[in-house]
Amino acid sequence: MNFEWGELSCSMRPFLFAFILLPAQLLAQNITRTFDFNRNCQLAYKEIIQLKLTAGQAVLDAEKKIHPGNLIPFLLENYIDFFVLYFNEDPGLYALRKGNLEKRLRMMNTGPQSSPFYLFSKAILHFQWAAVKIKFGNNWDAGWEFRRSFLQVKENGQLFSVFKPNAMLSGAMQVAAGTIPDGYHWLSSLLGIRGTIKEGMQELEQFISLDDPMSLLFHDEAVFYYLYLQFYIQNKKAEVFEFIRQNKTDIKNNHLFTFLAANLALNAQQSALAEKIIGSKNDDAAYLDMPVWDFLVGSARLNHLETDANQYLERYLTAFKGKFYLKDVLQKISWHYYLSGDQANANKYRRLVLEKGNTETEADKQALNEAGNDKWPDKTLLKARLLDDGGYYAEALAVLQGMGSKDFNSDEDKLEFAYRRARIYDDQGREEEAITAYELAIKMGLESKSYFAARAALQIGFIYEKRKDFPRALIYYQQCLDSKEHDYKNSLDQKAKAGIERCKQE
Repeated sequence: MNFEWGELSCSMRPFLFAFILLPAQLLAQNITRTFDFNRNCQLAYKEIIQLKLTAGQAVLDAEKKIHPGNLIPFLLENYIDFFVLYFNEDPGLYALRKGNLEKRLRMMNTGPQSSPFYLFSKAILHFQWAAVKIKFGNNWDAGWEFRRSFLQVKENGQLFSVFKPNAMLSGAMQVAAGTIPDGYHWLSSLLGIRGTIKEGMQELEQFISLDDPMSLLFHDEAVFYYLYLQFYIQNKKAEVFEFIRQNKTDIKNNHLFTFLAANLALNAQQSALAEKIIGSKNDDAAYLDMPVWDFLVGSARLNHLETDANQYLERYLTAFKGKFYLKDVLQKISWHYYLSGDQANANKYRRLVLEKGNTETEADKQALNEAGNDKWPDKTLLKARLLDDGGYYAEALAVLQGMGSKDFNSDEDKLEFAYRRARIYDDQGREEEAITAYELAIKMGLESKSYFAARAALQIGFIYEKRKDFPRALIYYQQCLDSKEHDYKNSLDQKAKAGIERCKQE
C-alpha cells in the first residue's frame, strides 16, 4: 500500500514516530523491559567511568544480545556520548548524537515504574545532556534539562528513599543550584531551581561513606562530583588533595580522576604537580583520546615561562574542535610569543582571539576584552602573574623585587601591581602584608572596570574565613558581590556567594 506521510492521522504520527526510533530488539514480542544493573553492566560502567569507552561499549553490545530487554546498557551508552561530547566538543559528533536523548528517554519510559531506575535513569540523561548543551551554547535548553533532572531525582527520592544513588545526583545539583550567580538568577527563578550548599554537600559526603552494593557501584562518580565541589565551591583545596592521597584515588589508571586531579592542581597554583600527574597517567590506547592533556600541560609550562609551552598549546589548538576556552588558549599562545619577543606571532594569535571561539566562559570573555584594545599587558606584571598562577611564588616575587607603583605609567598597571604583590604575599602565607596590599588594591580599583578590586575583596574574605573571623569575612565577600561590572563577574560572585553561605552556617 502506498501513502504519503500527510495522509496519516495526527493521532497515529507520534506512535509511528516513536515506533521507528525504538531499537529493533526492544520491539520484539514478549520481551520484558527491565532495569538490571547486572555484572556485565557493572563491568561496562567501570570501564566507561575510567574513560575506556571502546571496551565499555563492547561489553554493552554483548549484554544487549544476551538480555535485549535490559535498559541499563542504553543508559550507560549515554555516559559514552556524554564523555565524548563534553571533553572533545566535536560539533559534527554533536549533530549526529544529539537525537539520542529523546530516543533513550522513550526507551526508559518502556521500563517498569516500580524500579527506582525508572526516574533515576531519566534524571541522569537530562543531567548529562544539560552539561553537554552548555558546551555547545544551548544554555536555555540546558537550563530546562537541569530542571527536569532536578525534579525527577527529587521525586525519585520521595518514592524510593532507600535507593541511595539519589543522593549522589541530588546532592551535586543542590550545590550547583545554591551557587547560581546573580547574573543568572532570572534563569533559576524561571525554572524553579532551588538548593543549598550545606545540604547538598552533606548528601554527597554521606553517600560516599556508604558501603552497600549500589552505593559502592556509583562511588567513583560521586567522588568526582564531591571533590570538584569541595574545591570550587567549598574552597577546601588542601583537603581535596589530602582526600586523593588518603583514599589512594587512582589518578593513574582512571583517566576521569587523572583529568580531575590535573585540572585541580593547575587551578590550585600547582603547575608542577599538574604536569607530574599527566606525565604519570596510563597511556594505553584504550582510553578516550583527549586534546585536553596538551592544554593542561601547555598551560602549566606557560606558568613557568617554559620556551616550549606554545608547542603543547598549538597542538591542542589543532586537535580541538570545540569553542569553550578557545579564546583563552589563543590568548595564552599570544602571551607566549609576546614574552618571547616574537611580536608578529603575538599579533597573529591576538587577532584570532577576536575571530574564533565564544564567550561562554569568564576566561574567554576576559581574553576577548584584552584582545579588543591596542594595549598589551606590562611584561613584568604578566610574568609575575603567570609565575604566581603556577605556584612559583618566590620567582614571581623576584620579578617584582625593588619595584613600586611609580615604575608603571598607567593607573591600571599601578592597580595590577598592588594586586599582584598582595596575591603573592597571600600565597606565601604572609597574611597581614597581603591584607594591607589587598586593601590598597581595593582603594585604587573602586572606579576601575578590571577585576582586581573585587578579587582582592574576595581574597581578604578567604583569609578571615580561614581565621574563623566570620563577621569580617562576610563584609569582604559582600564587598566582592557589590563590585560593579568587571571581568570574571559571574565566577567571582559565585565564589563570594558560596563564602557568604559557608560563613552564615558557622
